[in-house]
Amino acid sequence: MDTVEMKKYEFTDETIAINNGVVLRRIKRISDGRLGGWIEKESNLSHFNGAWVYGYAKVYGNAEVCGNAVVYGNAKVYGNAKVYSNAKVYGYAEVYDDAKVCGYAEVCGYAEVYGNAKVYDDAVVYGYAEVYDDAKVCGYAEVCGNAVVYGNAKVYGNAKVYGNAKVYGYAEVFGNAEVYDDAKVYGYAEVYDDAKVCGYAEVCGNAKVYGYAKVYGNAKVCGYAEVCGNAVVYGYAKVCGNAVVYGYAEVYGYAKVYDDAVVYGYAEVCGNAKVCDDAKVYGNAEVYGKCN
Repeated sequence: MDTVEMKKYEFTDETIAINNGVVLRRIKRISDGRLGGWIEKESNLSHFNGAWVYGYAKVYGNAEVCGNAVVYGNAKVYGNAKVYSNAKVYGYAEVYDDAKVCGYAEVCGYAEVYGNAKVYDDAVVYGYAEVYDDAKVCGYAEVCGNAVVYGNAKVYGNAKVYGNAKVYGYAEVFGNAEVYDDAKVYGYAEVYDDAKVCGYAEVCGNAKVYGYAKVYGNAKVCGYAEVCGNAVVYGYAKVCGNAVVYGYAEVYGYAKVYDDAVVYGYAEVCGNAKVCDDAKVYGNAEVYGKCN
């Protein structure tokens, strides 16, 4: 089969000029004459398999769309970006720099994926979300709203990051975990299982929040601390050091649990209370006020 017979599209006479004088040309499918979107050169869209660029979508620079991937709507793919396998980029989404979107992943709405970021498997990035640097979003994860995932962070499994949340550094959010509102997860922190981090809460350092635990309000979990089980940390409370809060325990108000302290059972630590050293608070105990 010669080169002409292998081609699935050709250029029409229509052209448009975009940024920096780059000229894009409209494509037309040879098999049925259907008009497609706009590309700069043939290397932008493979002639093999079902890859296609529709409508007002634009692919240019050294970007490549191949496999069975499709780009449509008003989406843009440019720079050295690559969209392949069965991925979809649509709406007003943009994928650029050295970013990759593949598998059955979707990037849509006004979302942006750039830097060396990768969105793959069945993950979805939408709304006004941004994924960049060396971040990865995969599995069945969702990143949406105005959420941002960057650095070397990874969001995967069935996890969801949304609202104005930020996940960055080397942090990981996975399982069925949710990070939302204005919450931040960063450093080497991990949030997983069915845990939730929301409000203005922060989980950072090497901290872990998992199980059915919830951290919210202006609470902070940091250091090597762990919050798990059905525990709740909220208000302006802080759990840090090597502390562990689990069971159905609650830490709230301006309370602080740190060092190697453990709070568990149905215990409550609140007010301006501090639990530290090797202390253990458990059962139905309550520690509050300015206790030390």
